[in-house]
Amino acid sequence: MTQFAFSSNAFKRTSLEEAITAIASCGYSGVEIMADIPHAYPAHMSSERIGGIIAQLQQLRLKISNINAFTLFAIGDTYRPTWIDPDPAVRKQRITHTAACIDMAGELGAQSISLQPGGPLVGQSADSALDLYAEGISQLLPHAERRGVTLTVEPEPGLLIETSVQCRDFIARINHPHLRMNADLGHFFCVGEDPAAVIESCADIISHIHVEDIAANRVHQHLIPGTGAMDFGSIFQAIDKVRYKGWVTVELYPYETTAEDAALQAMKFLQQYM
Repeated sequence: MTQFAFSSNAFKRTSLEEAITAIASCGYSGVEIMADIPHAYPAHMSSERIGGIIAQLQQLRLKISNINAFTLFAIGDTYRPTWIDPDPAVRKQRITHTAACIDMAGELGAQSISLQPGGPLVGQSADSALDLYAEGISQLLPHAERRGVTLTVEPEPGLLIETSVQCRDFIARINHPHLRMNADLGHFFCVGEDPAAVIESCADIISHIHVEDIAANRVHQHLIPGTGAMDFGSIFQAIDKVRYKGWVTVELYPYETTAEDAALQAMKFLQQYM
Protein backbone atom coordinates (compact mmCIF):
# COMPACT_ATOMS: atom_id res chain seq x y z
CA MET A 1 0.00 0.00 0.00
CA THR A 2 1.37 3.38 -1.00
CA GLN A 3 2.07 5.73 1.90
CA PHE A 4 1.12 9.34 1.12
CA ALA A 5 2.55 12.38 2.88
CA PHE A 6 2.16 16.10 2.26
CA SER A 7 4.93 18.69 2.40
CA SER A 8 4.62 21.45 4.95
CA ASN A 9 6.17 23.90 2.45
CA ALA A 10 2.67 24.61 1.10
CA PHE A 11 1.71 25.95 4.54
CA LYS A 12 4.21 28.80 4.75
CA ARG A 13 1.50 31.14 6.11
CA THR A 14 1.04 29.01 9.22
CA SER A 15 3.27 27.51 11.88
CA LEU A 16 4.65 24.01 11.48
CA GLU A 17 2.40 22.77 14.26
CA GLU A 18 -0.70 24.18 12.51
CA ALA A 19 0.46 22.66 9.22
CA ILE A 20 0.85 19.24 10.82
CA THR A 21 -2.68 19.36 12.21
CA ALA A 22 -4.12 20.40 8.83
CA ILE A 23 -2.20 17.68 6.94
CA ALA A 24 -3.46 15.02 9.32
CA SER A 25 -7.04 16.27 8.92
CA CYS A 26 -6.78 15.78 5.15
CA GLY A 27 -6.11 12.07 5.55
CA TYR A 28 -2.36 11.86 4.99
CA SER A 29 -0.32 9.40 7.00
CA GLY A 30 2.91 11.41 6.79
CA VAL A 31 4.30 14.92 6.71
CA GLU A 32 7.41 16.26 5.04
CA ILE A 33 8.92 18.99 7.20
CA MET A 34 10.46 22.09 5.62
CA ALA A 35 13.80 22.77 7.31
CA ASP A 36 13.53 26.51 6.80
CA ILE A 37 11.58 29.51 8.05
CA PRO A 38 8.76 29.68 9.01
CA HIS A 39 8.70 25.99 9.95
CA ALA A 40 11.75 24.07 11.12
CA TYR A 41 14.90 26.10 10.53
CA PRO A 42 17.27 24.14 12.78
CA ALA A 43 18.56 27.19 14.67
CA HIS A 44 14.98 27.88 15.79
CA MET A 45 14.24 24.29 16.88
CA SER A 46 14.82 23.95 20.60
CA SER A 47 14.78 20.56 22.27
CA GLU A 48 11.46 21.48 23.85
CA ARG A 49 9.90 22.32 20.48
CA ILE A 50 11.23 19.14 18.90
CA GLY A 51 9.76 17.16 21.78
CA GLY A 52 6.43 18.90 21.30
CA ILE A 53 6.36 18.08 17.60
CA ILE A 54 7.19 14.43 18.29
CA ALA A 55 4.31 14.31 20.78
CA GLN A 56 1.96 15.99 18.32
CA LEU A 57 2.86 13.53 15.57
CA GLN A 58 2.30 10.60 17.89
CA GLN A 59 -1.08 11.94 18.97
CA LEU A 60 -2.15 12.41 15.33
CA ARG A 61 -0.62 9.06 14.27
CA LEU A 62 1.42 10.90 11.67
CA LYS A 63 4.96 10.02 10.62
CA ILE A 64 7.73 12.11 9.05
CA SER A 65 8.26 11.18 5.41
CA ASN A 66 11.28 13.41 4.84
CA ILE A 67 13.08 16.57 5.91
CA ASN A 68 13.09 19.06 3.02
CA ALA A 69 16.38 20.98 3.16
CA PHE A 70 16.19 22.44 -0.35
CA THR A 71 15.45 26.13 0.30
CA LEU A 72 17.29 28.41 2.71
CA PHE A 73 15.21 31.57 3.02
CA ALA A 74 16.46 32.03 6.58
CA ILE A 75 19.74 33.39 5.22
CA GLY A 76 19.23 33.41 1.45
CA ASP A 77 16.53 32.37 -1.02
CA THR A 78 15.19 29.38 -2.92
CA TYR A 79 18.67 28.28 -4.04
CA ARG A 80 21.28 30.43 -2.35
CA PRO A 81 23.58 29.83 -0.59
CA THR A 82 24.32 26.91 -2.92
CA TRP A 83 26.67 23.95 -2.78
CA ILE A 84 28.51 25.24 -5.85
CA ASP A 85 29.01 28.93 -5.12
CA PRO A 86 32.54 30.02 -6.14
CA ASP A 87 32.99 31.53 -2.67
CA PRO A 88 34.00 28.82 -0.16
CA ALA A 89 32.50 30.86 2.70
CA VAL A 90 29.10 30.76 1.00
CA ARG A 91 29.39 27.02 0.35
CA LYS A 92 30.22 26.58 4.01
CA GLN A 93 26.87 28.16 4.94
CA ARG A 94 25.03 25.49 2.96
CA ILE A 95 27.16 22.69 4.44
CA THR A 96 26.68 23.96 7.99
CA HIS A 97 22.93 24.23 7.50
CA THR A 98 22.72 20.70 6.12
CA ALA A 99 24.75 19.34 9.04
CA ALA A 100 22.22 20.97 11.38
CA CYS A 101 19.39 19.40 9.36
CA ILE A 102 21.01 15.99 9.79
CA ASP A 103 21.08 16.51 13.55
CA MET A 104 17.47 17.67 13.57
CA ALA A 105 16.40 14.70 11.47
CA GLY A 106 18.13 12.38 13.92
CA GLU A 107 16.30 13.96 16.85
CA LEU A 108 12.95 13.80 15.08
CA GLY A 109 13.48 10.24 13.88
CA ALA A 110 13.35 11.20 10.19
CA GLN A 111 15.15 8.84 7.85
CA SER A 112 15.94 11.12 4.90
CA ILE A 113 16.78 14.68 3.89
CA SER A 114 16.15 15.99 0.38
CA LEU A 115 18.75 18.39 -1.02
CA GLN A 116 18.98 20.80 -3.92
CA PRO A 117 21.03 19.28 -6.77
CA GLY A 118 23.93 21.70 -6.45
CA GLY A 119 22.17 24.88 -7.50
CA PRO A 120 22.17 27.07 -10.61
CA LEU A 121 25.46 27.41 -12.47
CA VAL A 122 27.12 30.80 -11.94
CA GLY A 123 29.67 31.38 -14.70
CA GLN A 124 31.33 27.99 -14.22
CA SER A 125 31.53 24.70 -16.05
CA ALA A 126 29.29 21.83 -15.04
CA ASP A 127 32.36 19.70 -14.32
CA SER A 128 33.86 22.21 -11.90
CA ALA A 129 30.47 22.67 -10.21
CA LEU A 130 30.08 18.92 -9.83
CA ASP A 131 33.48 18.80 -8.16
CA LEU A 132 32.33 21.39 -5.61
CA TYR A 133 29.05 19.57 -5.03
CA ALA A 134 30.83 16.27 -4.52
CA GLU A 135 33.25 17.90 -2.08
CA GLY A 136 30.45 19.34 0.03
CA ILE A 137 28.30 16.21 0.07
CA SER A 138 31.29 14.01 0.90
CA GLN A 139 32.03 16.11 3.98
CA LEU A 140 28.58 15.36 5.40
CA LEU A 141 28.09 11.70 4.60
CA PRO A 142 30.01 10.33 7.60
CA HIS A 143 27.84 12.48 9.89
CA ALA A 144 24.67 11.36 8.08
CA GLU A 145 25.69 7.73 8.48
CA ARG A 146 26.31 8.17 12.21
CA ARG A 147 22.83 9.69 12.56
CA GLY A 148 21.16 7.03 10.43
CA VAL A 149 19.99 9.61 7.91
CA THR A 150 20.05 9.29 4.11
CA LEU A 151 20.88 12.35 2.00
CA THR A 152 18.87 12.48 -1.22
CA VAL A 153 19.68 14.52 -4.32
CA GLU A 154 16.60 16.04 -5.97
CA PRO A 155 17.14 16.76 -9.69
CA GLU A 156 15.43 19.98 -10.81
CA PRO A 157 15.03 21.76 -14.17
CA GLY A 158 17.58 24.51 -14.65
CA LEU A 159 19.94 23.40 -11.89
CA LEU A 160 23.24 21.54 -11.94
CA ILE A 161 21.63 18.08 -11.93
CA GLU A 162 18.41 18.00 -13.95
CA THR A 163 17.90 14.44 -15.14
CA SER A 164 17.76 10.97 -13.66
CA VAL A 165 20.86 9.95 -15.64
CA GLN A 166 22.87 12.88 -14.26
CA CYS A 167 21.70 12.01 -10.74
CA ARG A 168 22.61 8.35 -11.12
CA ASP A 169 26.06 9.30 -12.38
CA PHE A 170 26.63 11.63 -9.42
CA ILE A 171 25.46 9.06 -6.87
CA ALA A 172 27.71 6.43 -8.48
CA ARG A 173 30.63 8.85 -8.33
CA ILE A 174 30.23 9.30 -4.56
CA ASN A 175 29.30 5.65 -3.99
CA HIS A 176 28.03 5.86 -0.43
CA PRO A 177 25.05 3.92 1.01
CA HIS A 178 23.64 7.08 2.61
CA LEU A 179 23.43 9.04 -0.66
CA ARG A 180 20.41 8.34 -2.86
CA MET A 181 17.81 10.08 -5.02
CA ASN A 182 14.74 12.09 -4.12
CA ALA A 183 12.68 11.39 -7.24
CA ASP A 184 10.53 14.44 -7.94
CA LEU A 185 8.39 13.02 -10.73
CA GLY A 186 7.14 16.35 -12.00
CA HIS A 187 10.71 17.57 -12.41
CA PHE A 188 11.51 14.59 -14.63
CA PHE A 189 8.40 15.27 -16.70
CA CYS A 190 9.56 18.89 -17.15
CA VAL A 191 12.90 17.83 -18.64
CA GLY A 192 11.32 15.37 -21.06
CA GLU A 193 11.68 12.14 -19.12
CA ASP A 194 8.92 9.60 -18.52
CA PRO A 195 8.38 9.51 -14.73
CA ALA A 196 7.25 5.87 -14.82
CA ALA A 197 10.36 4.86 -16.75
CA VAL A 198 12.54 6.74 -14.23
CA ILE A 199 10.94 4.83 -11.36
CA GLU A 200 11.77 1.55 -13.06
CA SER A 201 15.31 2.47 -14.15
CA CYS A 202 16.26 4.10 -10.83
CA ALA A 203 14.42 1.87 -8.37
CA ASP A 204 17.71 0.87 -6.75
CA ILE A 205 18.64 4.45 -5.84
CA ILE A 206 15.26 6.07 -5.05
CA SER A 207 14.81 6.72 -1.35
CA HIS A 208 11.86 9.13 -1.46
CA ILE A 209 9.36 10.37 -4.07
CA HIS A 210 7.80 13.79 -4.62
CA VAL A 211 4.63 14.08 -6.70
CA GLU A 212 2.76 16.99 -8.20
CA ASP A 213 1.19 17.50 -11.60
CA ILE A 214 2.65 19.50 -14.51
CA ALA A 215 0.86 21.07 -17.47
CA ALA A 216 1.23 19.65 -20.99
CA ASN A 217 3.72 22.43 -21.87
CA ARG A 218 6.10 20.89 -19.28
CA VAL A 219 6.73 24.28 -17.63
CA HIS A 220 8.04 23.84 -14.10
CA GLN A 221 4.94 24.90 -12.17
CA HIS A 222 3.63 22.50 -9.54
CA LEU A 223 -0.08 21.69 -9.97
CA ILE A 224 -2.50 19.65 -7.89
CA PRO A 225 -2.39 16.00 -9.02
CA GLY A 226 -5.11 15.33 -11.55
CA THR A 227 -5.14 18.87 -12.97
CA GLY A 228 -2.19 18.57 -15.36
CA ALA A 229 -0.89 16.23 -18.06
CA MET A 230 1.03 13.60 -16.10
CA ASP A 231 0.00 9.94 -16.38
CA PHE A 232 -0.51 8.88 -12.77
CA GLY A 233 -1.84 5.48 -13.79
CA SER A 234 1.50 4.53 -15.33
CA ILE A 235 3.38 6.14 -12.44
CA PHE A 236 1.66 4.04 -9.80
CA GLN A 237 1.87 0.92 -11.94
CA ALA A 238 5.64 1.46 -11.96
CA ILE A 239 5.70 2.05 -8.21
CA ASP A 240 3.89 -1.26 -7.75
CA LYS A 241 6.08 -3.05 -10.28
CA VAL A 242 9.35 -2.15 -8.52
CA ARG A 243 7.77 -2.80 -5.11
CA TYR A 244 8.70 0.63 -3.81
CA LYS A 245 7.97 0.74 -0.09
CA GLY A 246 8.95 4.32 0.72
CA TRP A 247 6.95 7.52 1.03
CA VAL A 248 5.22 9.41 -1.77
CA THR A 249 5.05 13.05 -0.68
CA VAL A 250 2.80 15.58 -2.41
CA GLU A 251 4.68 18.87 -2.84
CA LEU A 252 2.50 21.88 -3.68
CA TYR A 253 4.43 24.89 -2.39
CA PRO A 254 2.78 27.37 -4.86
CA TYR A 255 -0.55 26.92 -3.04
CA GLU A 256 0.30 28.71 0.20
CA THR A 257 -2.92 30.78 0.12
CA THR A 258 -5.07 27.66 -0.29
CA ALA A 259 -2.80 24.99 1.20
CA GLU A 260 -5.40 22.95 3.06
CA ASP A 261 -7.81 22.93 0.13
CA ALA A 262 -4.98 21.87 -2.22
CA ALA A 263 -3.92 19.10 0.17
CA LEU A 264 -7.48 17.81 0.38
CA GLN A 265 -8.02 17.92 -3.39
CA ALA A 266 -4.75 16.06 -3.97
CA MET A 267 -5.69 13.37 -1.45
CA LYS A 268 -9.12 12.86 -3.03
CA PHE A 269 -7.42 12.29 -6.39
CA LEU A 270 -4.65 10.05 -5.08
CA GLN A 271 -6.90 7.81 -2.99
CA GLN A 272 -7.54 5.70 -6.07
CA TYR A 273 -3.87 4.67 -6.00
CA MET A 274 -3.70 3.75 -2.33
